[in-house]
Amino acid sequence: MNINLLIQLLIVLEESPNARALVTEFERVIDDCGFEYYGLLRHLPQNPAQRHPEPRAAALADRWPEQWPQIYSAKKYVMIDPMVRYLAHAQRPFRWRESLAAFGKDAQRRRMEQMMVDAFGHGLEDGYIFPVHGRNGILGSLSLAGKPVELSPVEIALFEAVARKSFWRMLELKDEAQALETVLPADTPLTRREMEILHYLAEGMTSMEIGKVLKISNHTVDWYMNGLQNKLKAKNRQQAVALAFRHRLIS
Repeated sequence: MNINLLIQLLIVLEESPNARALVTEFERVIDDCGFEYYGLLRHLPQNPAQRHPEPRAAALADRWPEQWPQIYSAKKYVMIDPMVRYLAHAQRPFRWRESLAAFGKDAQRRRMEQMMVDAFGHGLEDGYIFPVHGRNGILGSLSLAGKPVELSPVEIALFEAVARKSFWRMLELKDEAQALETVLPADTPLTRREMEILHYLAEGMTSMEIGKVLKISNHTVDWYMNGLQNKLKAKNRQQAVALAFRHRLIS
């Protein structure tokens, strides 16, 4: 059932006439999928004078438990939030508990656990985060939370598509999408599909593996890779990845 709902949502998001209509349809579907809370965020560049900007300042749309945003801010959880830290390097969607497990020996582990206990007490028992990437790395993310919900691999892939579509469509409706694109390097105009392939390539995946993830043939992946190599003036895939890191197209 969720699969049909998510496919329909992708169509509806494209046709939404305004931000309010988009949020209404989005919330209806995530409610049906079992999620009570969410946050669609735009990740703004860090200000040197404020190294840890609060997530709500970049919210495109959200719905959280009463008082939780205030508690999160007052206790400065953004400084140690395992999801925020994990998201900075994540290339794929992940579950909240995965991020906490990644910092098992971290000096801030106890504070991380306390944050998760506080979140649980406010109804945020579990959740998923879906990164939205651009040419310079992470641009935004979609968080879904509430009671534990088990998503299938297909549902995760569809929610990943919903996260990207919601993010870009919301920016378009706010007349901010073009401005976001123009701050990216003009000398290396990579498409979103090329960026996806570049990120997977950087993880060491083969054309066949990338093709399975993106639901395209390995020949199509190779075609995109040839275009990437030409744009980056790389002799091979390994050099393309190295140049992408050097020019901070990926991180």
